[in-house]
Amino acid sequence: MPSSYFLRVVAQTPTEFWINNPTQEHADLAIANGASGCTNNPSYTQKMLDHPTEGPGALKLLEQAIAESDSGADVPSIYQRRLVAPIAEKFMPMFTQSRGEKGYVSIQGDPVQEDDPDVVIREAMENRKVSPNICCKIPTTKSGLTAMEYLVEQDVPLNATEIFGISQGVALCETYMKVSRRTGKRPPLYISHIAGIYDDYLRNVVEQEHIDISPDVLWQAGIAVFRKLYALKEERRYPGIFVAGGARGLHHFTEMVGGKVCCTINWEGTADRLLEQNPPVVYRLFNPVPQKVIDELMAKLPDFKRGYLEDGLDVDEFEEFGPVGLFRSIFIKSWTRVAERVKELSDALASTK
Repeated sequence: MPSSYFLRVVAQTPTEFWINNPTQEHADLAIANGASGCTNNPSYTQKMLDHPTEGPGALKLLEQAIAESDSGADVPSIYQRRLVAPIAEKFMPMFTQSRGEKGYVSIQGDPVQEDDPDVVIREAMENRKVSPNICCKIPTTKSGLTAMEYLVEQDVPLNATEIFGISQGVALCETYMKVSRRTGKRPPLYISHIAGIYDDYLRNVVEQEHIDISPDVLWQAGIAVFRKLYALKEERRYPGIFVAGGARGLHHFTEMVGGKVCCTINWEGTADRLLEQNPPVVYRLFNPVPQKVIDELMAKLPDFKRGYLEDGLDVDEFEEFGPVGLFRSIFIKSWTRVAERVKELSDALASTK
């Protein structure tokens, strides 16, 4: 019988374990412990350059990307694809054996220009060339939805990310269904709700505005929205599989166990701690959130209310929603630092000629 925590989760529940932004070593460890997929976001580019053991190899890949690029503007994207390629290769046997049901590795590209659907589409199509098991990770904003309409038509596997509000999840599923009915295309769809970053954002608001709210109530905010969106998807029989992303605490995994969910976590700080603690495997996703908790969150945190209500956000508001902006700012910071490193390396190379 499986002994490690994740192997028991996989054996006893429909919940799956995905690894986020891994080193090659951590990808191997994750696969050995039952991981069935992987996600990579724009922060991965900087993380690998700064990593104590991966850094030298990442720098060589960056230098290769500079040599390959004609303009220099696309270097971070080329470099990201080079980083992800060996990770995708590690998951390919799983992808092949499962006939494309498991083993996807998703890439989210340039965050600076993600408000331009043409850029999003171009990056997605280039990312798909890396490996057959690449899934294109697209923000669920107005521009992202436009891009995903085209990508569904092209039968491109999608991981719709940056979902914080119920309205975003509904808009995504309705968009996918509309295009599928018109074209007959039904590519794999993953629906990534980012509970941990949502909690970070609301916690920042509470601290900045000195809002008097119970920490026990605040702890449940992101999970409450996730549970509602999951239940709504099941009730309406929307397509796709849920991804629980942006974990910031162990509960962002353990509270999702029991659902047909791919929980995406970092190896260091989350996966390794869960393996060490080896908690019991308990179905928790379907535990109801008390109405008094919802009432307090709705009354004291307007951005929880906007996320929790199905009509809380218009499509035009998705990109400017606070937690979306926070998540994107993290990515832009990393992407910009890589772009600065590219300029430094390019200038140094030019000075030697």
